Amino acid sequence: MTGETGARDERRTGCVIRGAVALAAVGLLASCGGTFLGQTSEERIANQSNPATIARDARRNSNTSSLFDLFQNTDDANTTIEVNKYLWAASLDVLSFMPVQNADPFSGIIQFGYGAPPGGGQAYQATVYVRDPALDARSLNVALRTRSGTAPRETQRAIEDAILTRARQLRIQDSRL
Repeated sequence: MTGETGARDERRTGCVIRGAVALAAVGLLASCGGTFLGQTSEERIANQSNPATIARDARRNSNTSSLFDLFQNTDDANTTIEVNKYLWAASLDVLSFMPVQNADPFSGIIQFGYGAPPGGGQAYQATVYVRDPALDARSLNVALRTRSGTAPRETQRAIEDAILTRARQLRIQDSRL
């Protein structure tokens, strides 16, 4: 009789394990699908106390992108980044003693390598950022470095002033043509 009882206990244990696995599988499938117990997600949201907040949070947290989204051009073709041509040309003119390492007219960034100004012994490296089509001081940002660190703010300000002055001269020249 003990052999029969052991076999029954094993079958009972097997049934309990299979039932637990089946229940877990049903729960897992229910959480993946759009409906659960005959309710759609919209119906579940409608039954909540604040459906607008829950729906907004669900849309914000949803991840509906795929690998193919990387290859789609979703950028607006009408969006352009404009750079002031006088500030651009003046930056190249004023900092002509430095070699140009990288220039991107679409983003407005010019990176210069180390170079010493005429009559000066200190070598400088600069990054110029022209961020607006307007010809004013807010459109220009110059970061100036020396081999030992950041250049003094007065030197950076003098370079910015020289670029702005040269840009105004170029604009006046251009308007006379």
